[in-house]
Amino acid sequence: MSTTVSTQPSKGFLLQMIDRVRRNHALEHATLHVLAQRKPHTSLAGQSDFYGFWILGDATLEEVQESVAEALHRLRNGEEELAIHPFCGTNLAAAALLSGMAALLAFLGSGKRLRDKLERLPLAISLTGLSILFARPLGAWLQGNLTTSGKVHTLEVTSIRPVHRGWMRAYRISTRG
Repeated sequence: MSTTVSTQPSKGFLLQMIDRVRRNHALEHATLHVLAQRKPHTSLAGQSDFYGFWILGDATLEEVQESVAEALHRLRNGEEELAIHPFCGTNLAAAALLSGMAALLAFLGSGKRLRDKLERLPLAISLTGLSILFARPLGAWLQGNLTTSGKVHTLEVTSIRPVHRGWMRAYRISTRG
């Protein structure tokens, strides 16, 4: 009798990984919202992964610690809209996808000559402009349904530490759960 051991992770494990990244992404966004309220006109950024997230920008360790704690508290108390951020890369991806599809649509069947393509340029510009208008609500929808999850009840912050990234201040926020 032979036994086969699969080296592939189970679907359950993959879904757990995706859910963890989505919850970390939500906490990252909520933290950026809180920091922006506390420090208006400050340039901040973040990036999430399975193990937590990064906050980059001009903030002290104490400001980041307080903002992460407040963000987690507010998400747990029903403010799931904090998981949606207007400057998320998901919005940029939605805009790129829609505008690329709009331009492709405009030039489909335009002929082989350069003049035929140039005659379609106003249509391409118009469709691309319209697609950018639709990108913002699509990006928010994608965040709310695919790339973030405000259901952070079991998420715990295990550490917040400053990390040297050249001239830029960076903080690594580690999570579990």
